[in-house]
Amino acid sequence: METIPARDINLRYLIDKFGIQLVREPDFFTEWQDDSLSLSNYDKQLLDKIKEGYFNLLNYPPLLEGVVRQAIIDPLLFIGDFYLAPFYVKSEESIDIEVPDEDIIIKGRIDTLVLRDQLWVMIIESKKASFSIEEGLAQILSYMLGSPAQSNLTFGMIATGSEFIFVKLVKGNIPQYGTSKVFSMRNPGNDLYDVLKILKKLIKIASI
Repeated sequence: METIPARDINLRYLIDKFGIQLVREPDFFTEWQDDSLSLSNYDKQLLDKIKEGYFNLLNYPPLLEGVVRQAIIDPLLFIGDFYLAPFYVKSEESIDIEVPDEDIIIKGRIDTLVLRDQLWVMIIESKKASFSIEEGLAQILSYMLGSPAQSNLTFGMIATGSEFIFVKLVKGNIPQYGTSKVFSMRNPGNDLYDVLKILKKLIKIASI
């Protein structure tokens, strides 16, 4: 049985072994586009503090993965109520994914996993601020493919500290995935407002 670290997996491998397909049509991943949710002024103040903290951390490089989680990801999950029932959070969760019809297992550890009963609501892969979100895409998709949840639908988020992107995976005979636009700390205003709205939207979907 061959074992491959998830961090060594690329998109070409997932295409060849799992047949995964990218769907670029806007109507495939509509969940991130819903702007009906509103944030309280208090939430916005907290998000503004996270953004200010990020720019302060840039003055003391390197901005490593652990710091990204502590200063940005964890506060976002707290504000989004992911630590409250019926949700709970696991960190550094191990996972094995078997490649169909081959003696190969992909092994890896998920940075942050948000659960509701046995439903995997969100898999969050945090990277160093200097990394591109593309470096985490194949890894997070491999984790999502290995989800034991009964639902064929799984959501994920990649956060580098400077950028955020949401991923939707629909499993089946031919797994399909789509991505949101990229939200950036460098954009005018505060893109964390939109990131939190999407997180709250996913909470509502998982609670149905």
